Amino acid sequence: MEEIFKRNFRRWNEALQTKRPEEVTKLYSRNTTFLPTFSDEFRKGKEKTKDYFENFLKKNPRGKIVEEEVQMISSEAYSHSGMYNFEATNSEGKKQEIEARFTFIWKKNGEGEWKIIHHHSSPKISKK
Repeated sequence: MEEIFKRNFRRWNEALQTKRPEEVTKLYSRNTTFLPTFSDEFRKGKEKTKDYFENFLKKNPRGKIVEEEVQMISSEAYSHSGMYNFEATNSEGKKQEIEARFTFIWKKNGEGEWKIIHHHSSPKISKK
């Protein structure tokens, strides 16, 4: 199973590199739910997910998992959560690293393809 969750995260991260929202949203189910890193909106469905990625991909994001855990829900679904860092370009054109928390819930669809049915990403709360 480890190969599947590593491969699925790699597919998602590689889709970000295309800078094409439609490539990223291909990985999400039709009825996906999404709580994005830089949006207060609870997004439901592929169109709202695509709308988020149209802006987010302009930051040239590249994700790297720092800490992770996988819980099997069934042979056709799992939860992948933890901490990841994003290298992204800010509004001044400078690269910055963003620390964030994540949860993906992946499920096989009727055609046997792994799709994201839920994604939550939020900035890490810094300790002061």
